[in-house]
Amino acid sequence: MRTAIVLLVLLALTAVPGSLLPQRGVASDPAAVANFYRANPDLAPWLDRMSLFNVYSAPWFAAVYVLLLVSMTGCVVPRSAQLWREYRAAPPPSPRHLSRETGHHRGLVARPHDPLAVAAAHLRDRRFLVTRTSNEVRAEKGRLRELGNLAFHLSLLVLLFGIAGGKLFGYEGRVALVEGTTFANVSSSYDALTPAPWADLAGLEPLELTLNDFAAEFETEGARFGEPRKFEAAVSYDSAEEGDGSFTIRPNRPLDINGTKFFLTGHGYAPELTVRDGNGDVAVSGPIIFLPVDPAFTSDGVVKAPDARPTSLALRGLFLPTAVDGPDGMGVSAYPDQVNPIVQFMAYTGDLGLDDGTAQSVFELDFTDLDQVLDADGKPWRVSLAPGQTVRLPDGLGSVTFDGVSRFANFQIARDPGKEVSLAAAILLMLGLTASLAIPRRRIWVRRNDDGTVELAGRSLSRRPVPPGELHDLATTIGLPPAGAGQNKEEE
Repeated sequence: MRTAIVLLVLLALTAVPGSLLPQRGVASDPAAVANFYRANPDLAPWLDRMSLFNVYSAPWFAAVYVLLLVSMTGCVVPRSAQLWREYRAAPPPSPRHLSRETGHHRGLVARPHDPLAVAAAHLRDRRFLVTRTSNEVRAEKGRLRELGNLAFHLSLLVLLFGIAGGKLFGYEGRVALVEGTTFANVSSSYDALTPAPWADLAGLEPLELTLNDFAAEFETEGARFGEPRKFEAAVSYDSAEEGDGSFTIRPNRPLDINGTKFFLTGHGYAPELTVRDGNGDVAVSGPIIFLPVDPAFTSDGVVKAPDARPTSLALRGLFLPTAVDGPDGMGVSAYPDQVNPIVQFMAYTGDLGLDDGTAQSVFELDFTDLDQVLDADGKPWRVSLAPGQTVRLPDGLGSVTFDGVSRFANFQIARDPGKEVSLAAAILLMLGLTASLAIPRRRIWVRRNDDGTVELAGRSLSRRPVPPGELHDLATTIGLPPAGAGQNKEEE
């Protein structure tokens, strides 16, 4: 047990960096580690060498966890067997010197009855486990205390196995859905996917999820102006196991489809754009997700048109739900809801870097081989568009139309096959701990001596003493004198 406690403390200490430092594979903030690298270019590589950006899958963390699991197994299994034997064992014989125990009574019983039979019936009525022999009654109460202790030890071990099962067989992913789009639960559809070492990605729950509508409400007045008040995503689903249906996902109210859970973790705007190239052909069409950069949902995004002619085209833009003038003419948003939606763009031409096989984020541009588009005065070309407006790019590069605005929602998708086991173990652990602390365990003996006297006493096996009134009532029932008067009664 001492070794297990040391390892448990060590596990808690090794988990501290996972709380203080950004971690890879966190669906709610996938760019956290990259941002830390940019902010700390000298320190980050050293932390990465020590696996401090993936603490919970690091070899040294796994080693501590496995050692704790082995230690707890070696500790709990023998202890559980011992507790089970104690729970099933009959009450032990009375100690030789019964006078040293709590509430000792001794004396002659003058009533014409069998005091041991009366004592046994009295104790059984009070839910004691009673064993009677020829010269004594042995009684015990509160054995549920040991059963609770047994449940506590076993549930602690089951809890560790449940957590390990989730980390070995589960997965966690992230996907952003624009209103009206559908997600199919296959690994290639995820924006980011972090599987456990033994997760079966080929056997993901067969289902489809469609975001029908997303609604958000914000505070409109007072000191909390602009603060969020309600987010909810109305979705429909089609599952091979549970059929089709609809559900409204809210924060802390995920959709659960046969153990695969969809959590609402964020939202934003997706301006609906149509980009035509210099030949008049549609190069890009549809909603483009722009990522919020401040609480007022000023959002930035990128539009890439590698097949545009006469040259590849890229747009870097800001979406402002409630546009007001800002520095450098770029503008900012004064309120997170749509009051005066504006989208602003700058344009670039050249090699977008999509043909060299290097992975590239859809939310970022590689400016290495790009040239910024200039206006007639030789200054960077910029434009602001309201919904329904179209603008032509300089030099016959094409046009951009701002068709409207859709919303998007971020979902964290997780499957943890050990979660139910861990929850049941945690509930059993609390019940067992409560029982082991709250239920008193005690023993009472009634013995008939060779000289005809009868004596009784009790012993507490917990911190709570044997109630004196319990022993006094038993003594009165079988006809013993009060404690302290037994010797005088015997002399008479």
